[in-house]
Amino acid sequence: MKAPSSTLQENPPNLLEFENVTVFHGNKKVLDSISVLIRQGENVAILGPNGAGKSSFIKTITREFYPCIDSREVTFRVCGKDVWDVFELRSAFGIVSNDLQYTFTREITGREVVLSGFFSSIGLFNREITPEMSRKADEICAFLEIGRISDRPMTEMSSGESRRFLIGRAMVHDPRILILDEPTNSLDLHALHTFRQTIRKIAQSGTGIILVTHNLHDIIPEISRVILMKNGRFEEDGPKEEMLTDRYIGRLFDVPVTVRYEDGYYYATGY
Repeated sequence: MKAPSSTLQENPPNLLEFENVTVFHGNKKVLDSISVLIRQGENVAILGPNGAGKSSFIKTITREFYPCIDSREVTFRVCGKDVWDVFELRSAFGIVSNDLQYTFTREITGREVVLSGFFSSIGLFNREITPEMSRKADEICAFLEIGRISDRPMTEMSSGESRRFLIGRAMVHDPRILILDEPTNSLDLHALHTFRQTIRKIAQSGTGIILVTHNLHDIIPEISRVILMKNGRFEEDGPKEEMLTDRYIGRLFDVPVTVRYEDGYYYATGY
């Protein structure tokens, strides 16, 4: 599968430019004056404890949440644009979350899940499937190595199998970046291994990755930059090998830890 055409531009606009972005959900401040620049083609991990604001950050990217305006100048730009049609914007990003997996736990086949990505729907509901859509879905299933189970209902799949079909759904529009929100929750060791290999394959194909997680071991070798998030703020941002240390990770999670490196992955122990 070829990399998305946007990754092949000579000077593509930055993927995200946030400056002084503060977001409230109800009366709760979920993002506190965050600033970040992420370039297209970057592979980035957002790492932090539960409740840090990671999912709120994703919802701000996709315009589910909007920043409040105060006396400071606010930049809220995605792919070089300040104003987006929301449906167009969301097709530019491939998003996979646990909420989405829960929504798709129903009597529809894996292939139907992938095809539903063309319509941003849950299932197909007698939608007209063009030969091009069918070809693209089969190509994605082959790339993700799930073609042999594509006719199986989602209710009969393991968490790891169904997660890969949701990735396939996210890829139908050749997204500029794949955003993964806590992607390995509920996966056993075998499913975790398979899932990590799948994400590595996607990253190596040229699609950028934003991985949002509280697990160090989710961070695949292709990710070079890690942003540490806590209490709605980005605490630290830098090269992976500088961020994933005993000092930073212990402070992020408020526990003493020992971070070890093995075969391209980082693991926290001793807590």
